[in-house]
Amino acid sequence: MTTPAIPNQRKIFDRREIASRIEALAQEHGDKSRQSVVDLLKQALEGGRRELESRLEAQPSAGHAIAGGYSFLIDQLVRVIHEYVTQHTYPAPNRSAGERLAIMAVGGYGRSEMAPHSDVDIAFLVGERRNAWCEQVVEAMLYILWDLGLKVGHSTRTIDEAIRLAKEDLTIRTALLEGRYVWGDRDLYAEGGRRYTSDVVRGNERAFLAQKLDERNARHKRMGDSRYVVEPNVKDGKGGLRDLQTLYWIGKFIHRVSSASELVDVGLMTRNEYRSFRRAERFLLAVRSHMHIITGRAEDRLTFDLQRQVATRMNFADRPGQRAVERFMQFYFLQAKRVGSLTGVFLAHIEDDLAQRSARRGFFAGFKPKPRMVKGYRVFGGRIAAPSDDWFAKDPVRLIELFQLAEAEQLEIHPETMRQAGRDAKLIDAAIREDARANALFLDLLCGRNDPEMVLRWMNETGVFGRFVPDFGKVNAQMQFDMYHHYTVDEHTIRAIGLLNQIEKGELKQDHPRATRLIHKVNSRRVAYVAALLHDIAKGRGGDHSELGAEIAEELCPRFGLSDGETELVAWLVLNHLLMSHTAQKRDLTDPKTIEDYVGQVQSIERLRHLAILTAVDIRAVGPGTWNSWKGQLLGELYDASAERLRLGHMRHGRKEKVAARKAEVARLLGDKAALVEEHGNSFGDAYWIAEPVDIAALNLVHYDAARKMQHELSVHCEYYEARGATLVTVIAADHPGLFYRIAGGIHLAGGNIIDARIHTSRTGWAMDNFLVQDPHCAPFREEQQLERLKKSIADALANRIDLMPKLAQRPLPHSRSKAFDVSPRVLFDNKASNRFTVIEVNARDRPALLNRLARVLFEQRLVVHSAHVTNYGERAADTFYVTDLTGDKLAEGERQNRLEARLVEAAGDAMQARLEEA
Repeated sequence: MTTPAIPNQRKIFDRREIASRIEALAQEHGDKSRQSVVDLLKQALEGGRRELESRLEAQPSAGHAIAGGYSFLIDQLVRVIHEYVTQHTYPAPNRSAGERLAIMAVGGYGRSEMAPHSDVDIAFLVGERRNAWCEQVVEAMLYILWDLGLKVGHSTRTIDEAIRLAKEDLTIRTALLEGRYVWGDRDLYAEGGRRYTSDVVRGNERAFLAQKLDERNARHKRMGDSRYVVEPNVKDGKGGLRDLQTLYWIGKFIHRVSSASELVDVGLMTRNEYRSFRRAERFLLAVRSHMHIITGRAEDRLTFDLQRQVATRMNFADRPGQRAVERFMQFYFLQAKRVGSLTGVFLAHIEDDLAQRSARRGFFAGFKPKPRMVKGYRVFGGRIAAPSDDWFAKDPVRLIELFQLAEAEQLEIHPETMRQAGRDAKLIDAAIREDARANALFLDLLCGRNDPEMVLRWMNETGVFGRFVPDFGKVNAQMQFDMYHHYTVDEHTIRAIGLLNQIEKGELKQDHPRATRLIHKVNSRRVAYVAALLHDIAKGRGGDHSELGAEIAEELCPRFGLSDGETELVAWLVLNHLLMSHTAQKRDLTDPKTIEDYVGQVQSIERLRHLAILTAVDIRAVGPGTWNSWKGQLLGELYDASAERLRLGHMRHGRKEKVAARKAEVARLLGDKAALVEEHGNSFGDAYWIAEPVDIAALNLVHYDAARKMQHELSVHCEYYEARGATLVTVIAADHPGLFYRIAGGIHLAGGNIIDARIHTSRTGWAMDNFLVQDPHCAPFREEQQLERLKKSIADALANRIDLMPKLAQRPLPHSRSKAFDVSPRVLFDNKASNRFTVIEVNARDRPALLNRLARVLFEQRLVVHSAHVTNYGERAADTFYVTDLTGDKLAEGERQNRLEARLVEAAGDAMQARLEEA
């Protein structure tokens, strides 16, 4: 690709001076000069790197200049090494025809796109195979390069071998495609270039395109298949450098261009698109160089800890509502988005070009099928196209109509028309945004029944989406700097809309049976889609995004054509879109007060239905693995209890009737062991029967009966619990203070994460504690070996056979990258959330055995834990405890609460972790 002229080259590497000093060393030391030469070159390499690092510091975005500078530095090194080896180590004044050697730079080095720790990829072309002089020279050069600490990828081949291998292997074919002459026999290099064009390129253009696209798709899949993953790979990720390089490779192979700028000359890019290409490339090259310098290695994944450091080095600053790192990443994703749209237009042009070439040569040469017309647009080959270059200028509402027709008619949009839409998006002004026809078309697209997700993504790529809905434009490419959200806000939103569409079509019935039923019962499906669009619309503005989003909804919904009732409902949903998930995951759903409070906020069955649907798509659109059967079960329980309360105006049964009904159901499940309900049922109070699902209660009674008959002091039972996507751990033991935190410690030590815990004590003094446990990747333990490990670890913890605290502190977190985030511990007390308990919620950075530490503090403060609920949001954990004091009373406000808060904050903090790790 085109590399800018490198200023002050001698400050990077003064080849004349270095060559003369090498000559002097060779004269002085003769055959023993090699080590002195290596030392000299090492100093020159380090000096060149220091110079380039200082240039990057002075111009943090100068990606091309820095990448070209590193390539220049390696060029000069290779040249002086070649001269030293051929003149002093293996001189051959009268070389034969076979003793010819040309040195080519390939790969990133060949493109002059080197980062500080990139591999040095070199191809040695030789006149003939197994030529002793060539082999000696190549070996001597490589050993010097290795002694300099460079990672060298190399090959030594004759032209015939190189051509044969290029025909067989796509990687070699691509490497030779961008081969660049560095030094040696220029005629041999030129001959290789001619043979490559005639023998490898000619006639194979379509095959190369297909192979490169397959390779690109496989790479994207490997890297997460989205350009909006929050820890992107700058080199190989979607929208990264490799995508830009793929465009250049394809253009060079098919059109024989020698630089990216020539892509304009052959009509594959406009001048503006080429400028965008170079802008994105310059930024990505700069980011990659910063990453290499910070880490001291070839690091291409822009991890959370690197994001902050690169943002600082590139002079991004905080703004109200948006941190420097978020502004930097938003700019990064905008570049990745631009790469994506360039790629789409470019590849479609290439395909059209190849199709036209085939048509000109084929049987139907000269025959042009007539396209059909749809509302003035040309439709041909499954693509919709604008009929003229001024189509959108004549009526800018067509910029919305284009995408609405594409969705309704299930058509792709012609790349030239996509290019036009991107160019003309600026025509959308306040008048177009208020135009009733434009808004009706947009609403039809948003609520489309085919594939609104894909078409809205196209609309976003062109910039039309952000121009028509400026509030959406503000969250375009905006990341959330945390480990919970996998995608940028705009990508998350578009995915949520796509999921809603899939649910409506019944495609996600297995994972979302309730939402699949409810979407067909709501009064307005438009409300569901507009709420999905607007639920995160105010992120990054400072303040509560739910409150700000509700205000935006009140402005936008009438504009879209929604009625007053629909507008009110959308605004309520945006304001409360986190209510259901927070209640389900952080509160005890068996506590009647939880349901009363939730229903008091929801107030109608229509709101409840919509909120259940929105919650499901919102959680699932966060990223892979965020939706699981456990969350589905919790949300289902909350929905069912709330729906009953809303439908009847009260709970169907009082406490006494509910307990009796539960016991009867458990007896039915136990079958021939039904007598256990009568025998042991009264040992546990009403709270047990209301709190535990009937299937768990049935299991508990069987275990409890066996433990009592065998007079076991401790009984631990573990089994895979499919209904919740977790492992059920039941511990039956003589109740004593500190039992809960010790069990939690044992589970953590076995590698388990507790997601829910219910603690019960029988009237005869036996504890029956139920835990739902998952591994660090949110999967259940199900192998026999895993279950045995859990049992042994709990038993060891309860018998004091292990010193829990230091061992737990040493356990690594599944995501050690959480240290890149600032999460200050926060403790909330709520005496209104339950009639019987004080609810304590602790938000803190997730760390080894956090639940165990917090439970220990509660034990030391003489509090009784009745249930615990654990929620993880990436690097952040939210642990909720339902507690009373030893007399069964709530914890009153005052000095004791203040003291407890201080202890919990200390237990959850970084200082405690550091002390434990030292111990």
